[in-house]
Amino acid sequence: MLSHTEQGLTTRQQDEQRELSLDRTPIKPVQTRRTRRTCGPVTDSGVLQSERSACLHRFLNKFSSDLSGGAQDGCWRRFSCPGWRFLYVAACTIKRDLVGLQVLLRVKFSIHQYIRTRSTVPSIFAQRVALHPDKPALVEESTGEVWSFSELDRRSNAVAQWAVAQGWRSGDVVAIFMESRPLMVALWLGLAKVGVEPALINFNLRRDSLMHCVGVSGAKGMVFGVELLDAVLEVKESLSSLSLFCTGLAPTQSLDSLSSQDLDVLLSSSPDTPPAVSHNKGFNDRLFYIYTSGTTGLPKAAIVVHSRYYRIASFGYHSFGLRPDDVVYCCLPLYHSAGNIVGVGQCLLHGLTVVIRRKFSASRFWDDCVKYNCTVVQYIGEICRYLLSQPVRPSEARHQVRIAMGNGLRPNVWEAFMKRFNIKRIGEFYGATECNCSLANMDNKVGSCGFNSVILPSVYPIRLLRADEDTMELIRNSRGLCVPCKPGEPGIIVGRINPHDPLRRFDGYANQEATNKKIAYNVFKKGDTAYVSGDLMVMDEFGYVYFRDRGGDTFRWRGENVSTTEVEGILSSLLNQTDVAVYGVSVPGVEGKAGMAAIADVTNNFNCETFLRDVQNALPSYARPVFLRLSPEVDKTGTFKIQKTRLQKEGFDPQQTSDRLYFLNSRLGHYESLTEELYSNIMQGKVAL
Repeated sequence: MLSHTEQGLTTRQQDEQRELSLDRTPIKPVQTRRTRRTCGPVTDSGVLQSERSACLHRFLNKFSSDLSGGAQDGCWRRFSCPGWRFLYVAACTIKRDLVGLQVLLRVKFSIHQYIRTRSTVPSIFAQRVALHPDKPALVEESTGEVWSFSELDRRSNAVAQWAVAQGWRSGDVVAIFMESRPLMVALWLGLAKVGVEPALINFNLRRDSLMHCVGVSGAKGMVFGVELLDAVLEVKESLSSLSLFCTGLAPTQSLDSLSSQDLDVLLSSSPDTPPAVSHNKGFNDRLFYIYTSGTTGLPKAAIVVHSRYYRIASFGYHSFGLRPDDVVYCCLPLYHSAGNIVGVGQCLLHGLTVVIRRKFSASRFWDDCVKYNCTVVQYIGEICRYLLSQPVRPSEARHQVRIAMGNGLRPNVWEAFMKRFNIKRIGEFYGATECNCSLANMDNKVGSCGFNSVILPSVYPIRLLRADEDTMELIRNSRGLCVPCKPGEPGIIVGRINPHDPLRRFDGYANQEATNKKIAYNVFKKGDTAYVSGDLMVMDEFGYVYFRDRGGDTFRWRGENVSTTEVEGILSSLLNQTDVAVYGVSVPGVEGKAGMAAIADVTNNFNCETFLRDVQNALPSYARPVFLRLSPEVDKTGTFKIQKTRLQKEGFDPQQTSDRLYFLNSRLGHYESLTEELYSNIMQGKVAL
């Protein structure tokens, strides 16, 4: 038998020999389970990280062996293992955490400065105009028209003067309903200069959905683009109390029937000098409203204050390494925070040039990037997949794009997108317009939407909390507090609310009741409050966060949040108040969830053609059910609420139910019976959705 000392010496000698052999093949430890969990897939930026982690792995093994070798028993090894694991995790994430801390402090310091000086987004923009008045600010892709910073300033001044002439004052709301173009930026920026609060309406909305959004904002007027004239004419009776203004060439007869005025004529005669300051708004006061489905029902008007606009845009700028000379390609809608804040915000706050395209085109994407020398592009997960499905074009190898920023990018699409299009950095982020728990991927970690420090988690107080799988209600312990998730355990992401901290405040919605529903009490400790996102996430032991699913009454499809409550109401109305359950179902290889509607067909007399025609008139394309399920009745709870748990589990698999199933064939333009053969083809990706 060897003594403890002799055993320790032997162990050290063996470890030294093992480390020498590892040094001769430095990349080999990347294949071990421990290193693979730490470093993730080895991508362009991952090789160096893998080598660094492998080296650290060898060092810690030897250091731990040296310490344990001198111990007189096994107690030291048993005591030190958790500590060494924490040290190992800390060493692997310290650089990332320091970068994140630097970004956090930089944004927080700037916000506090602007609060003290009572700045606003228009006043910060004025500083950019003074710095480079002749630099291109916005480019309209459809016409090639370029607006310099000074021209954007003048045009927004004309809007401000026009707003004052209409009698609108600080705190009044005006709806903007138009497709994306530079004029939309000039409109909301000009209104903000005199304290009027724009409500940015989704241009896909029609009828009841459109009027709901206009109504909840309390708008006194509405500006709409001529491209949406038909949508406005459909609801003209409901708009009689609003002042209406149209931009673009519209038939005089149509404008007369709406009692609408020609905005272009009014702006051409409006002074383009700075308006007299007619408001006393500061950095924490309201800027505009952006509509979000949230996770609990109908679209809500999320309040965006000036500091929130700055925070979202600046986190993107600093987190992803943007530069003042960058040119951003924005093909996302400007009624959305990704397009209007993450994209256009780089122009207004940081002096970048932004190219605006009205609607995304996969075939023109890289041609546009080459034409305008774009260095940054914006995406949603679908956009990257659409681009990968395109045939190879010469322009995809000639562009100068180095950063793609957005959200919803799947890991398998992520690496293929970077490799094919030679994109050096993916700026994936997570966040809703109104939330206080945004995340950003700052180190190209494939599949992750961001991180929170394992070393100092309290610096950014967001948590993943356990929730009931069916109700999505937060689970509480015996003390009445919420239960944090362990690494690898899915949970709802929440952010602690601090109304005195601009990074932690929750401004909520125009509707106070809707605001209250997003707040949880006694979360981390007695008496505190937190914003509850409703989104399911998973965090690994290194603090990387991965998006899992959207909980509640919302799913995401074609880059848009779809409120099942809203769609259920519209479909039920079309079907004479028939019971309808709407939910999202996953389809392999496709981002988001496709809409599925379970409909009670008691008479067995459902007409798919009539239904599709009515749905096309009532709902935007992304909200129309891709799958139908017809059954004698729809599951309900004891309180007569629609029960979706079983429906979601069975999905659209014909083998799981005897109900009639249908699939919306977008190529042929009709619903067809969903057979087992068709189901198999969909699951194998042979049928386009």
